[in-house]
Amino acid sequence: MTNTRTGGIVGCGGGSTRGMNISLSLLLCCALVACLSCPSETMRTVPPEGSGAELSILLTGNTLSSLRPCGCSGGQLGGLEKRAAVFNRVPASDRLIVDTGTFLAGEGEQDLIKLRVILRALELLNYDLVRLTDEDVEMMGRLGFVTDRGQAFDVIADRDEAGRPRAYTKRFADQGLTVRVASLDPRISGAEQAARLFEGSDPASTVGILMLRHYDEGILRDIAAHVPGIDCIICPSDADEPHLLSDPNAKPLVATVGRFGRYVCRLRVAARAVAEEPALQFEVIPVTAELPDDEALVQLYRQYQQLVRESNLLEDYPRIPLPDGLSFTGSESCKKCHEYEYEQWSKKPHATAFVSLTKVGSDADPECVICHVVGMEYESGFITEAKTPRLKDVGCENCHGPGSEHNKSYGLKPTRQPQMTCVMCHTPEKSTGFAG
Repeated sequence: MTNTRTGGIVGCGGGSTRGMNISLSLLLCCALVACLSCPSETMRTVPPEGSGAELSILLTGNTLSSLRPCGCSGGQLGGLEKRAAVFNRVPASDRLIVDTGTFLAGEGEQDLIKLRVILRALELLNYDLVRLTDEDVEMMGRLGFVTDRGQAFDVIADRDEAGRPRAYTKRFADQGLTVRVASLDPRISGAEQAARLFEGSDPASTVGILMLRHYDEGILRDIAAHVPGIDCIICPSDADEPHLLSDPNAKPLVATVGRFGRYVCRLRVAARAVAEEPALQFEVIPVTAELPDDEALVQLYRQYQQLVRESNLLEDYPRIPLPDGLSFTGSESCKKCHEYEYEQWSKKPHATAFVSLTKVGSDADPECVICHVVGMEYESGFITEAKTPRLKDVGCENCHGPGSEHNKSYGLKPTRQPQMTCVMCHTPEKSTGFAG
């Protein structure tokens, strides 16, 4: 990806008492959020540069705090640094890049750091339009993000401050096509509002895309029947993979874009003769590990890792007490009675699980560390490598439970809960080909 905007994360301050760690990170990202303003009709004309034979509308969304796959196994899909390789298959003058929103999965300190990174990534990836859900707007407000015009990408939401939905329009001169994109919350607005958003569209030269905040079959049927200007409806995703929910030849096409950034959806729009409507084709492109990385986005992820480290999220991780005064003692304490088992364990990858995080710079990231150590979510469990070195790596107590009572009784008392099972960490997201 050729991109001259390779600056770091930018942001705005907003101190909190607990947040001296995060307030530093907050200072790093305010400028990019100035992109949160959008007039009700935004019009841009693309100069003729490409082939003009076809227009591609590239769609992503539902990032849900996933910047990249964890990397603990091969064959995983996704990663912001891989998207550029997909986008760049299409000349810049022949494409429109849209994100459908829902950036975060939670509301914690780490999610807030990710929000700034995601917005900066969308800027580096040259997105044209970003749709904000109410949750996205709320999280940005918590960080003191402000709105302005003239930034890297345009923004629409389900409604403006007056409660009205808005539309975005972009004209592609080479193809003789105009794309109009709108967002609607069917719990608040119905087919009548949708009709206003697409009023005046010329079906022979305009591609209409409507993003629905919530899936309602009744509203969907009503819109499809009474709003002729819509060619594609994007519905919320409840699966990782995108799905075409309608017949491929239907108008409008009804589809989802998937979750966690594992796929890019492509609407191929063939320009037709005058008085004929553009033909749409829905395509799903997996974001595979084999795709080349964009160096600017790789650097952005490293900055994210540094922000996580500086925020001391591991030490501040919420921990619950173990029952009956139990505590974790580490795998070395098991060796004196279970020498053969200890020796067998020490030859397995679990015994060096933590070093795999150190190699990639994720050893301070709670989301990664929790599956590579003993008892991080409990008091007396892992804190950091410096403070609790005996509890790094996946050890005996992950499966068997805290060993303090068992050790003190010389094995007379059995170990007990809390005990982990394999599938707590070996999930489809983290362990391709193992879970299930």
